Order: sequence, then structure tokens, then C-alpha cells
Amino acid sequence: MFTGIVAAVGRIENNAPAPGGVRLRIAAGGLDLSDVAVGDSIAVSGVCLTAVALGRNHFEAEVSQATLDTVAGFAQGAAVNLEKALRLADRLGGHLMTGHVDGVGMVKNFDPVGDNRRLVIDAPQAIARYIARKGSITVDGVSLTVNAVDGNAFEVNLIPHTLASTTLQHLKPGARVNLEVDLLARYIERLSESNHK
Repeated sequence: MFTGIVAAVGRIENNAPAPGGVRLRIAAGGLDLSDVAVGDSIAVSGVCLTAVALGRNHFEAEVSQATLDTVAGFAQGAAVNLEKALRLADRLGGHLMTGHVDGVGMVKNFDPVGDNRRLVIDAPQAIARYIARKGSITVDGVSLTVNAVDGNAFEVNLIPHTLASTTLQHLKPGARVNLEVDLLARYIERLSESNHK
């Protein structure tokens, strides 16, 4: 589990073909790896990956082709948001997220509003119904509050701190972003289905 509070911005140093997918070498940026072991989970732009090798300032992860087909942002040289898995004693500053991307959205607008930015994203139709005004959404691993919803599009506000400490500052119209909807929305839907049978 993760919180969507990005700890560091890293970079994909190498993206090499591997059986069934690719093997990534990820520069950890300012992420402290001293308490990370092989087998631990790290969210990379919202995607839960398993560390399969560790260096002082980097880690490696293998990504299956099935995952590559459903996420964005793992090209060599790409900047990525990083977060270590949640520990039970940690503060829950964002919202609970699994690191299982629900779909890839497309940036429609990225407009300045004073020092902030208004970000509008078109979500895939299959997950748009789970996105609610004042609900939570994860965009490239960043926990955000939804300000408005219009059909498949939703709007969030990015404050200067979020812009300065994540990759979201580099977004432009047409950019693809990983989306994970609030867990509670999926469970509520499932419970509702069970009650109607």
C-alpha cells in the first residue's frame, strides 16, 4: 500500500528488454534506500514495482509486458515519482492506494492560476464513473483531490509544493498519465452489486 505522497523524483536510467517485458534501472534521486531490501515494493509514477536489485543510489525492477501495455512513463530518461511502501506506523497524508494503475489518462489543459496550476485530464470511460468531486485520485503516483468532474474529464489543482516536488510540473496537453481511482469507490460498487442480486 502507498499514500500518494511522493518522497523523491527519480529517473529511468536504463530500460532493457528482458524475458516477458523489460528490466528498469531507476536512479533513486533523493529516495533513501538504506531501509529497502530486495523484494520490497516501490511505487514508480504510481505503479507498484518490486526491487530486484539494489545499489547505493539506484534500484532495478522487472516490468511485465502486461503492465507495460497498461501504463505510461517508463521510457529511458523519463523522470518518475517515487514512494516506498507504507509502514503501519507511517502517517497517512494522502489516501490509500495500491499501485495498481486503473488506466491511462490524457492531459487536456494545464493552466496557471496564480502560483497554482489547474490540471484537466480526460480519463478512460471505463474508470471515469469512479471519479467524484471532492474524492481522491492518483495521477502518476501523486494523491490529489478532485475539484470538478465533467463527463470523462476531471479537474485538480496543483499547489506550488506539489509542482516543485513531483514530475507533474512538466505536464503538457496531450501527455499521458497513470491513474488510480479511490479504492473505496470500487468496493462500494462491488457491495452494491452484491446487494442487488
